[in-house]
Amino acid sequence: MRTNYTVSLEKIAKELSLKTLYSPAPLSEIMISSNEVNRPGLQMAGYFEYFDACRIQIIGKSEESFIKRFTAEKAEDRIREFFSHKPAAVVVCRGLEFGETYLEIAKEFEIPVLKTEESTSGFSSALIALLNLNLAPRITQHGVLVEVYGEGILLMGDSGVGKSETAIELVKRGHRLIADDAVEIRRVSDKSLVGTAPDNIRHFIELRGIGIINASRIFGAGAVKLTEKIDLVINIEQWDVSKQYDRIGLEKQTTEILGLAVPSLTIPVKPGRNLAVIIEVAAMNNRQKKLGYNAAEDLLKKLGMTDDDSTESEVDPFF
Repeated sequence: MRTNYTVSLEKIAKELSLKTLYSPAPLSEIMISSNEVNRPGLQMAGYFEYFDACRIQIIGKSEESFIKRFTAEKAEDRIREFFSHKPAAVVVCRGLEFGETYLEIAKEFEIPVLKTEESTSGFSSALIALLNLNLAPRITQHGVLVEVYGEGILLMGDSGVGKSETAIELVKRGHRLIADDAVEIRRVSDKSLVGTAPDNIRHFIELRGIGIINASRIFGAGAVKLTEKIDLVINIEQWDVSKQYDRIGLEKQTTEILGLAVPSLTIPVKPGRNLAVIIEVAAMNNRQKKLGYNAAEDLLKKLGMTDDDSTESEVDPFF
């Protein structure tokens, strides 16, 4: 999955504790644009068709043992040919020694070489996760993101409907705030969305009549979180007496964000409704649905009603 975003090699090295063996420029100036990585076994064998130079190349035990099968002169030729294709960067895993001759070749072609003590598979997984997060497609959405019982809940609605006040109530009840007003959403995989707050407004909340507060300073570090996956979207709107709202829970609503359909609910508000409690219940109910239990379907089954012959009007008397 290609994106137009980049991440610096400095950030990658810092996050994954990489040691720099050689870099032709400051790591902060070397940008990585591909979220895919490569183990250059085929390239060591001389096969460069479909080789993507934008990818970070990872060298582990297999590549090392393969290159050792050649004579010193032949091995040097293979390494030289590999570096001549200008890979974005090379990372040597398991603390393997990267010979001075090979390092001189890297310097000749100005290819950054880094090193880690981690196993090749473990490092590859961590690197891919980091690249997916930093290079993911993203949008900024007006709303509030909170974590409630481990579920990431994105609150959406018009300005002044009560999203921030509800977030404060949830924080006071032991849940955590991720972002208020602007939520930066990233599609980190084909199934997952992750939300965070822009750096300049992180942990700040606007409360009309009070002003700006810092949730971390007032409620403590345990009341906030940097990122959270988005499991459920809740649209908050003023109660409209002419509108029919879902009273049973059989309707499967979704909201599309970055091409992914996220389960969603529409919750009307009016005086007397405790939004924080409703959202807590919605979070727990969403988790139960993911575990395979749907209370509405269970009730209809106990009442002897099937999907074919049950309608909202038939069920209304029980609510």
